[in-house]
Amino acid sequence: MRDIRLEQLAAMLLGHSLRLERGDIVQIRASIEAMPLVKALYRRAAELGLYLLVQWQDEEISRMNYELLDPDREETLSFLRLTGEWELQKCQNIQGYLTIRAQSNDQELREVETRRIEMSARAAEQASDCIINHRQWALFYWPTPAQAQKAGSSYERWLDHVLAVSLIDYEKLYQAEQLLAARMEAADKVRISAPGTELDFSIAGLPAVSCYGRRNVPDGEVYTAPVLNSVNGHVAYNVPSNHWGQTYENIVLEFEHGKIVSADCKGDTAKLREIFASDEGASYIGEFSFGVNPLLREPVGNTLFDEKITGSIHFTPGRAYAKADNGNRSSLHWDLIQIQRPEYGGGEIWFDGQLIRRDGLFVPQDLQALNPENLLA
Repeated sequence: MRDIRLEQLAAMLLGHSLRLERGDIVQIRASIEAMPLVKALYRRAAELGLYLLVQWQDEEISRMNYELLDPDREETLSFLRLTGEWELQKCQNIQGYLTIRAQSNDQELREVETRRIEMSARAAEQASDCIINHRQWALFYWPTPAQAQKAGSSYERWLDHVLAVSLIDYEKLYQAEQLLAARMEAADKVRISAPGTELDFSIAGLPAVSCYGRRNVPDGEVYTAPVLNSVNGHVAYNVPSNHWGQTYENIVLEFEHGKIVSADCKGDTAKLREIFASDEGASYIGEFSFGVNPLLREPVGNTLFDEKITGSIHFTPGRAYAKADNGNRSSLHWDLIQIQRPEYGGGEIWFDGQLIRRDGLFVPQDLQALNPENLLA
């Protein structure tokens, strides 16, 4: 018996998220565990007159691919250049990209040499830019038993949760997000104060983007970027984050004139600093965002979910998005998250001397539509 929610999700991904037209080609990169959803996507694609190209993915095979890449061999660089060119060429003929991940072991890449991952990311930069900034794309995480365990849940409850937070009323969310976006576009100076955090920066002249299921599913954020050299102060992130197969906790960054000048964490600080030194843009911030999904409240160890947590922000080292472009370029884009609700220590965000959010709740009357009780009403 088909789960009607998968049919609804497939319809939303191809229709609302990717907004494709009859005859368009969609590249789907999917973990094999997501077969039930891929089948639902085929059924919906047939109704819409779309064509699907499915590329199956596997975490262990991804690790083995990296292990083949000897950075000291010229042939490796030639191979990566070729693969980058192939992907860029393919991008010219594809209208939509849908990635469906199914995380079974987020430590799979932990022992892979960092520079193997870095060189792969650099080789893919042009193709990645084509997809992210010039094509319709969306990302979804298929629920797995491993992710349910990490979230402290049974698989059945986790599946129900993922589908519920993914199928919220995105139109209502969008209408409320637009009010915040307008405030952000009118603002200059931002001040953030929270435990271990005192940050000052400018967002003057940069667009603000409302996210409501067009790119990520689940969704719920409003983002912009700081003026590149304007960030000063320090920030303490209170949500663990996985990058390149390793989880980092209690990351603390210090900034001077936009650049990270100090980085510490609980765990492998040396490797953390390697990440921010991977290229020039990796040590600058490319995104500042509010998380506003009312059904996402606790971290589950998956950035796609955690960055949308109500009452959170993420302050992202690395590449800026084209829609809110502060000029930063990098192979890195790492969404690091701070939750500011009272149970996480609270926090305040000010625009040009006006209190915008305190302890995770929006204060101005016009922005209170984004508070959970109003979004869920």
